[in-house]
Amino acid sequence: MKVSERAFIVVIEDEPDLLELLEYRLKKEGYEVEGFLSTKNVRRLLEEESVDMLIVDRNLPGVEGSEFVKELREEGYDVAVIFLSAKESAKDIEEGFLSGADDYITKPFNMNELLLRIKALLKRTRRVSEVLCYKDIRMNLSSREVFVDGRKIELTKLEFELLYEFLKNKNQVLSREYLLEKVWRDGALERSVNVAIKRLKEKIDPTRGKNYIESIRGVGYKLI
Repeated sequence: MKVSERAFIVVIEDEPDLLELLEYRLKKEGYEVEGFLSTKNVRRLLEEESVDMLIVDRNLPGVEGSEFVKELREEGYDVAVIFLSAKESAKDIEEGFLSGADDYITKPFNMNELLLRIKALLKRTRRVSEVLCYKDIRMNLSSREVFVDGRKIELTKLEFELLYEFLKNKNQVLSREYLLEKVWRDGALERSVNVAIKRLKEKIDPTRGKNYIESIRGVGYKLI
């Protein structure tokens, strides 16, 4: 979740006038908003930011909206999704929910109803879902799952807690003493940190090409 108390909503809508209207109304309601005319570049934003909700049209250029959401779900993204679509048949609505939607609103729609549904969905999902992102690493704190470049990584409890400390303290050098206190809490030796970090790096970067964690000689480690 973003540090800001304001929810961050991404709108994907290929009608420029409607996209502009949605951005205006959502910002007026106090949300942080980013609009896109297609799914292009949305995944990159999701990798870099903790997004609270996607509002997605289904008739989009390139990838159809429900296919895009289905792909995100398969990659481990649990962001709340509302479809806002002219596809209104019972079959269309069923397809939307089966692809991973949390709500489905057909066009034409009532703006006040949309705003109420957004508020209700965020009230539920922001309490139970917290995701930390860094580059192509995604950590879901509620499900305790970690994904790297869309691939689920199996971590031990200790490795999960260790990675959490790095993601929580991006670009900060963490000393071995700090990590022992926060992760081990049982008087483990400093070499335990070295061994655990080596194993963690092997799991999240098996080809050693990404170098997420850097050793700062004489000080500790840093997520870069």
